[in-house]
Amino acid sequence: MINLSPLLVGAALSIMAIAAAPAAAAQPPKTVVLVHGAFADGSSWSRVIPLLEAKGLRVVAVQNPLSSLAADADATKRAIDMAPGPVILVGHSWGGVVITQAGVDDKVKALVYVAAFALPKGMSVNSASAGAPPQPWLKELQPDSAGYVRLSDDAVGKFFAQDLSPEEIAVVAATQGPTFGGAFDDKLSEAAYETKPSWFVVAKQDGMIPPPVEEAMAAAIKAKVTEIDGSHVVMLSQPQAVADVIIAAADSVK
Repeated sequence: MINLSPLLVGAALSIMAIAAAPAAAAQPPKTVVLVHGAFADGSSWSRVIPLLEAKGLRVVAVQNPLSSLAADADATKRAIDMAPGPVILVGHSWGGVVITQAGVDDKVKALVYVAAFALPKGMSVNSASAGAPPQPWLKELQPDSAGYVRLSDDAVGKFFAQDLSPEEIAVVAATQGPTFGGAFDDKLSEAAYETKPSWFVVAKQDGMIPPPVEEAMAAAIKAKVTEIDGSHVVMLSQPQAVADVIIAAADSVK
C-alpha cells in the first residue's frame, strides 16, 4: 500500500509557501495634473477629464488662486505632492507659466502645454510680450479696485471661446476666475522643460495667444507639436484631440 502522507504534506507546504510569498508591489497610477489659465477655473478641463480617466489615468484639476505665479505654483505643487506616482503636468494659457515653474519636481515626468505660454527662465508674460503689437482683447479687461481683472463677456465670445455655442460661452464667462494683473509681471525662476520632455498643442484659431507665437514657443522648448483647429479653449471645443496628446505624453512615462 502506498503511503500518501509525505506527498500530501509536501504539497501542503508548497501551497503555504506560495501563499506566504509577498505579492509583487502594484505600480502607483500615473496622475495627470491639469492647470488652468487666467480667466478660467478647473472646470475648463471638464470635457477632457472623463476621456483621460477612461484610459485608467488618475486626474486632478488644480484650482489656481490666480493671485501670483508663486501662489499658483504652490497650488500646483500641492497637487503634485499628493499624487501617488509619476505626474504628467498639463498647463493651459497662463497655466503654461505655472507648469514651467512647478514642473521641476522629481515626480513630474512630462509636460503638456495647451495653447499656453512656454517662456524662458527670468521672463514674465509681460516682458516676453514687450514690443509686440497689443492684442485686441486687452481692451476688454475689466479691473476691480484690488487690481484683479476679468474678460468682458463679449471678449469671451469673440477671442477666448469663439468656437463654442452661445450657451457654452455664457458658462465660460460666468465661471472665469478673476486674475491679479500684477501676476503677468512675475518672472520665472525655473524652466522645467529644460529637463522634462514636452508636448505642445497649438490652437490654430486662438484669439488670445497668436498661433505663430505658440509655434515659436513650442519650437524653442523642442516640444512635440500637435496643431488643432480650435479656439483658445481648445480643450473644450476639441476635447478628444487634446486628450489624445495628453495620453501620448502619459504613455511615454514608464
